[in-house]
Amino acid sequence: MPNRQVRRILAAGAIAAMSLSAALNQPVKTKTGLVSGVPGRDPSIIAFKGLPFAAPPVGTLRWRAPQPAADWQGVRKAAQFGNSCIQNIVTEHKPWTYEFMTHNEVSEDCLYLNVWTGARAAGEGRPVYLYIYGGANTEGSSAVPLYDGEGLAEKGVVVVTANYRLGILGFFAHPELTKEAEYHASGNYALLDLVAALHWIHDNIAAFGGDPAKVTIGGQSAGGANVHSLMASPLAKGLFRAAIIESAGGGSRPLAELEQAGVKFAESKGARSLEDLRKMSWKDLTAPQPIRFSSAAVDGYVLPNPPVEIDVPVLTGTNKHESGATPHPDVTPAAYQEQVRRRYQDLADDVLAMYPAAAPNDLAWDSARVSTHRSAAAKKKVYTYFWDHTLPGPDADKYGAFHSSELPYVLSSLAMADRPFTPADQKIADTMSSYWANFIATGDPNGKALPHWPSVAEKPGFTMEIGDTTAPIPVAGSDAKRKLLEKYFASQNR
Repeated sequence: MPNRQVRRILAAGAIAAMSLSAALNQPVKTKTGLVSGVPGRDPSIIAFKGLPFAAPPVGTLRWRAPQPAADWQGVRKAAQFGNSCIQNIVTEHKPWTYEFMTHNEVSEDCLYLNVWTGARAAGEGRPVYLYIYGGANTEGSSAVPLYDGEGLAEKGVVVVTANYRLGILGFFAHPELTKEAEYHASGNYALLDLVAALHWIHDNIAAFGGDPAKVTIGGQSAGGANVHSLMASPLAKGLFRAAIIESAGGGSRPLAELEQAGVKFAESKGARSLEDLRKMSWKDLTAPQPIRFSSAAVDGYVLPNPPVEIDVPVLTGTNKHESGATPHPDVTPAAYQEQVRRRYQDLADDVLAMYPAAAPNDLAWDSARVSTHRSAAAKKKVYTYFWDHTLPGPDADKYGAFHSSELPYVLSSLAMADRPFTPADQKIADTMSSYWANFIATGDPNGKALPHWPSVAEKPGFTMEIGDTTAPIPVAGSDAKRKLLEKYFASQNR
């Protein structure tokens, strides 16, 4: 072996040894036992995977609030993700390819979380980010490759991802479940799982170098909707201090409505009692599903009626090619007019006058930005964005900046995706993840060497376009358009 190559190998080994010596001392002591993690791609980052934060919700614990996890003896090797929660696994559905999908085993025994930390010692007081995955509340997992926390951990954040129950197992409501629960409600088991994960963070994260008083919660799509729910839940008050909401969807429904759906579901399965439903295998329970359960219940316990939102700093936004916008719109003028009249009703003529059929994306973009801006304006400290960068890869021109395409950039997880990234992508990822890391640390995304991102209060009527362009832009094409859309959204909240 040439001397130069030997020297390179020895130097690389020395660097790795130095990085490892700078990593967190192990094992780490949690409330339920000792754990040891594994080095990341950057050996100064240690990942702890598959840590139980609640007892397995199986058997008689199906459709109950999460119970405490059991203690263990010895050192638990936290090297593998825990099971994902029950769902129909899809390995690829364009534009969402392998890195967006769940790949490990599914089980009802799924209440596990993961921690990535670059801290060198317990009690360093680093800011903490609990990331909540999306997937329509019927799929998703903390083991999805793109949700890898190493990139943000390299920027000083202790990153946590946690599983929560999905679909029928996470959102099923029924009068008998309401009657048996000591808090007199049912449904919202997924939200209760996330509250339990927040309590785990509060009790344990200092041992991983995090500060339990500096927790930010964040999520995308259904994960963002669940962040909304946690912001309205008295059970989560005091467990986080800021929130990130990316392309949130979904919503809540009255408990009584979901209970009646639960009665119909039980009848469709031939179940005469809760005992029958709890004895049923999850495969029989979940297929076929005549009724979909994925909505939070306004139950007076997890979610009050009416909800009162916890006022904390918020970072929120939407993507260029979602909410009805596409890179190459193919809607006919007649179909476009029908859609506008169906949605905007009494305001349809005014909307069509300002947004002709020749430019359907303009209406979708302005509507999404105005809606986000309007909902944010009443809060204490809010930063909104509009993501415009096309994720390279299969059919990039077809999908553009699609729903969830910002994730590898804001999470700094490009390494987990097999896509033809360029130096420009790496630069965008560094900018985006720096904004996110700054917000998690301080409640403000701004920092050194970054374009200034004004809050809604600082620059009313503007949002931050980020990605290919990183600068404030008006939320709508004109003041008249903004006022028209604000009038529409105001009418929807009466």
